[in-house]
Amino acid sequence: MTTTDSGLRRGLTARHIRFMALGSAIGTGLFMGSSGAIQTAGPAVLIAYIIGGAAVFMVMRALGEMVVRHPVSGSFGQYASRYIHPFAGFLVGWTFAFEMFLVAVFDATAIGVYMRFWFPDVSQWVWVLAVVCFIAAINLLGVRVFGELEFWFALVKIVAIVALIVAGVAVILFGFGVAGHDQMGPQNLVEHGGFMPHGIWGVIASFTIVMFAFGGIEIIGVTAGEAQNPKQVLPKAINSVPIRILLFYVLTLGVIMCIQPWVDITGETSPFVSIFESIGFQAAAAVFNVILITAALSAMNADIFGAGRMLHGLAEQGQAPRSFTRTTRNGVPIMTVLTMIIGLLVGVVLNFFYPDQVLFLLGALATFATVLVWLVILVAHIRMKAEIAREHRLPSEFPVPLWPVASWLTVAFIVGVIMLVGIVPDSRPALWVGLVWVAGVTACYFAWVRGDGRQPYQLVDQTEPIGVVPAAGR
Repeated sequence: MTTTDSGLRRGLTARHIRFMALGSAIGTGLFMGSSGAIQTAGPAVLIAYIIGGAAVFMVMRALGEMVVRHPVSGSFGQYASRYIHPFAGFLVGWTFAFEMFLVAVFDATAIGVYMRFWFPDVSQWVWVLAVVCFIAAINLLGVRVFGELEFWFALVKIVAIVALIVAGVAVILFGFGVAGHDQMGPQNLVEHGGFMPHGIWGVIASFTIVMFAFGGIEIIGVTAGEAQNPKQVLPKAINSVPIRILLFYVLTLGVIMCIQPWVDITGETSPFVSIFESIGFQAAAAVFNVILITAALSAMNADIFGAGRMLHGLAEQGQAPRSFTRTTRNGVPIMTVLTMIIGLLVGVVLNFFYPDQVLFLLGALATFATVLVWLVILVAHIRMKAEIAREHRLPSEFPVPLWPVASWLTVAFIVGVIMLVGIVPDSRPALWVGLVWVAGVTACYFAWVRGDGRQPYQLVDQTEPIGVVPAAGR
């Protein structure tokens, strides 16, 4: 296992990275948040997931082109510093860490909700505290052990999703004596008000929830500093993961809404559990609740990893305390992980005082942070492409498709989602809090960042001429 100049160790294989991204992006947003999206758009939410998935794929390809050229641990925080402005790197780096913190608290809160299935009288915050302690222990292990645990966490929920799709299709086709089988099928997608019961506005409004579901997939870029052979591993992961996530979301929710009318998916429990309860499979509902908890643990695990590595990168570029660069003998950035765990304990307090409101507000805030990070990634990529053309540098080994039209369309879409967060009444508070966050980060940059932190981060261009095979171990 090699060690990078930053003290991190290259212990993550292609298998680890692929499943880590799946683990972060297939979590509470699908298992719990999808209820809100379904209620907002009806069956037409499937269109929103397809459009959102396409936008996410373009963001990931833009990130991938930068990662292959500059495989560094600070990822898009350092790309933004180099190609936009040091402030942009500071903003996107801290916002990503904030996003990962919010999503982790969201997942921990969701676990508290899931546990009501068995223990309705136990306070939600008790479960959140237990989860935080468990995740802290995992993240203090070496990166290879962490990657292996994340692989098995993610594998459990992926197998469960595939099993749900297969079982759901089988029930729809053959019945197996399930009550109400004659009312199941594709007709449920067009009955109960039609395929688009709330009109085109319902589909548009659902993007404030749908895009949150994909949040966290950009963690692939953060793994560059600890990936074995990043130039080979990361493009494969980027090409495969967004498409797989899109298939999982669209197929799974399509099957669910064929079995259970969308009007019955209220959000009081996960739609994955409610469909089993609706057809009388109480034992299966309990088993799937265990899987939901595993899924949330998986997402939290990946989120804490991503935030810790981003803070480590910010410290390298002089935009976070130098203590964040310290690593243990196992290559774990100890201070950043501990900082995130302390942050999660704040989530325990929130769950104690605001158990009912915290889930929605955290989700909306995370949506704002997610799309802001994606917007900065796209702008940094566009600036990089312009510099490559201007300076006649070697062409990219992993270029984005349909450049530049698709990139600019994706920028317009992401800006539109940010505007939607402010237009939709339920998510509007998140925009205001998000703007306050941006103002606070701006004040911190001008008040405390000095020296190297005010200079563009220097990146080494590791692009090879097309067709040249990199030397082993490079």
